[in-house]
Amino acid sequence: MSFVLGIVLGVLVGVVLIVGFVKSDNARSKRRSELASTIAAFARMTVEDTRKIFTPQQYPPWIVFSNQQKLNWLNSHLEKIWPYVDEAASELVRSSVEPILEQYRPMILASLKFSKFTLGTVAPQFTGVSILEDGSEGITMELEMNWDGNPNIVLDIKTYIGVALPVQVKNIGFTGIFRLIFRPLVDEFPCFGAVCYSLRKKKKLDFTLKVVGGDMTAIPGISDAIEGTIRDAIEDSITWPVRKIIPILPGDYSDLELKPTGVLEVKLVQAKELTNKDLIGKSDPFAELCVRPVRDRMKKSKTINNQLNPVWNEHFEFVVEDPLTQHLVVKIYDDEGLQAAELIGCAHVRLNELEPGKVKDVWLKLVKDLEIQRDQKNRGQVHLELLYCPYGMKNGFTNPFAPDVSMTSLEKVLKSGAEGKEAAPNGGEINRRKDVIVRGVLSVTVISADDLAPTDLMGKADPYVVVTMKKNETKNKTRVVPESLNPVWNQTFDFVVEDGLHDMLIIEVWDHDTFGKDYMGRCILTLTRVLMEGEYKETFELDGAKSGKLNLHLKWAPQPIYRDS
Repeated sequence: MSFVLGIVLGVLVGVVLIVGFVKSDNARSKRRSELASTIAAFARMTVEDTRKIFTPQQYPPWIVFSNQQKLNWLNSHLEKIWPYVDEAASELVRSSVEPILEQYRPMILASLKFSKFTLGTVAPQFTGVSILEDGSEGITMELEMNWDGNPNIVLDIKTYIGVALPVQVKNIGFTGIFRLIFRPLVDEFPCFGAVCYSLRKKKKLDFTLKVVGGDMTAIPGISDAIEGTIRDAIEDSITWPVRKIIPILPGDYSDLELKPTGVLEVKLVQAKELTNKDLIGKSDPFAELCVRPVRDRMKKSKTINNQLNPVWNEHFEFVVEDPLTQHLVVKIYDDEGLQAAELIGCAHVRLNELEPGKVKDVWLKLVKDLEIQRDQKNRGQVHLELLYCPYGMKNGFTNPFAPDVSMTSLEKVLKSGAEGKEAAPNGGEINRRKDVIVRGVLSVTVISADDLAPTDLMGKADPYVVVTMKKNETKNKTRVVPESLNPVWNQTFDFVVEDGLHDMLIIEVWDHDTFGKDYMGRCILTLTRVLMEGEYKETFELDGAKSGKLNLHLKWAPQPIYRDS
């Protein structure tokens, strides 16, 4: 899509030329401010607006310009010059896209190249523009584009079994938002040093694949593999926060390049009340998580068989490039074995909602589609713990998942020496990755419960609590409080925990009966918060119960060790 952005850039550079010629020699800050205002006003104007006799400063107060206006003027010019754009840009796009397709080429294919590439006769249509105030020393513009194109694109595909397939890409329908960043603003013509462009948001991308003179089903799975390759290439090459930089003036623009800004620690704790996708038995759920939907950045949990309330307690780590716009996406699937997994539901969390250095514990409602929020069906919920750690963050914050956070002084000295190498079979050396195991004593005080649901005919219950550490299944039990829906225990239990980052605390409330027991609900806790804070009191609602809350006090006494893994 760089050819379209080139057109936009050309128009905007023309505007900047005019601005540069008419500006007087005022102070630098004033010129930058006027430049930003001029481009912003220009982007908001339509053809009809320019025909008004008023200048922008003379508009009556009742005329208000929105941040998005139709760009009829740009579309009109683009249609006129589109044949020249097609001829000039086709070879450029072809030469730049082929290496990306090769990078994502499916393993079942020997080669994947273009034999034909033209953009067709239909020009894209720009439908809106926005000027973003991001506080940076530059101008950020977003343009919305629709394209129902008729390009002539043919992929020449060869398989390892000697089959050659010319595959045509047809019926392209695209809607998306492109972002242009003009930065830095300078006094030298044309008033900015470089331009960055990126596909800020891909709203729709539809296309069909057809084998020229053949059947696409001749090789099973080939259509899905090629479609996935095309989508991966777009996602990893131009979709925000990835951006392309076009230098306009000589200079170092490395600060505009895509750089990691921090790490998102995600603990997939559990899910509950998932939709059952199986006719016999229950769903076999697993989760896929990502910040950028690129194949090598996707994370997948283990599958929990025959369970609608799975507990995973799995930890994942993601690189974050832009916490202001990126978000974590979670999709829960039902594993169908050899067949394609069936989506149960999905959810997402915007990273700008997270406070750096502070764990956020969230239950997210699962929906059918993240873009179209019309689904009112209950698909279940997923429980996550999120911790965003910017690089270089100070203020005494320590990331419990960092590889050296729990090391003693002696361990740090040992680590700075030999990294622990062992001989490989071929005579070389193998570097063994080391993990810090957070070991310590967890003190759990079961204080009380409130508003428990009655279990006997008299409207009472005889509740007690069972506290379990999940990994080694160590259990402790409180005394029974007879005939109470608001029992008070104030009992403390100590657990020796070997791996606090990956263990869980399961607390269940039961009703004591002479001839058995009745389940009254539970809460499942990870140890992340107590590891970070050292101690806290909290009230937790009971899952699987009509009502009831549990009041707990948790305290952590660390005893770090260091071991090979």
